[in-house]
Amino acid sequence: MAYNESMVVVNGSQVSCIGLDWEDIPDFIGAKYGELARRLDLSFNQLRSLTALKAFSQLEELIVDNNLLGNDLRLPSSPPTECQQLRPKFCCEVALLEHLVEVTPALEYLSLLGNEACPNQLVSMDKDEDDYQRYRYFVLHKLTNLKFLDTRRVTQWERSEAEARGAFMKVVKPKNDQDTARDLRPESATTLYTPLPRGSRDARNHKGVFTKCRYVYYGKHSEGNRFIRNDQL
Repeated sequence: MAYNESMVVVNGSQVSCIGLDWEDIPDFIGAKYGELARRLDLSFNQLRSLTALKAFSQLEELIVDNNLLGNDLRLPSSPPTECQQLRPKFCCEVALLEHLVEVTPALEYLSLLGNEACPNQLVSMDKDEDDYQRYRYFVLHKLTNLKFLDTRRVTQWERSEAEARGAFMKVVKPKNDQDTARDLRPESATTLYTPLPRGSRDARNHKGVFTKCRYVYYGKHSEGNRFIRNDQL
């Protein structure tokens, strides 16, 4: 794949490689900016792996939203001991919580907005504030040094709640493609209510049916009792 180095924007210790359709991080980025970059923006690419990040020894902030990163993503090993004071910031499109606990225990800033692992109405209309708060408790239970989660500062009350019951708020794993396909199988449609008898549900062998209706309308507003004047015809 051809890489256009002229599209890389450098501003001090900030390196931006946005919307370049990269499928991986080119070697020249690490060779040229690995000792310089403290903030690296790789958003809006086609990345599936971040293994090349091992060349960025000074990295403090990483933005990789809107890529093709999967739940099997693995970040490079933790920084050397003398660099443990670094406080990385990740804005990811994948549920990396357990892995982040392992490789970046000092993480202070984390955003998982847009992930299925982050229960909010951006990804599912059936989620509410209670679902989101439980998710926050579980994340804070795991990553105890977080100062910001998504777009909100972590409060002392949340820390106390996370310590007391965060372990019991584990985020449910989102459905995979196979689960979704199973839910959409044609036979699942037979569970929907239909007033027709079983013998009349086959459109290829339809039979007329005479039976009583389940619903009965009463009152002056029912269609059968409404008087229609000539000027309404």
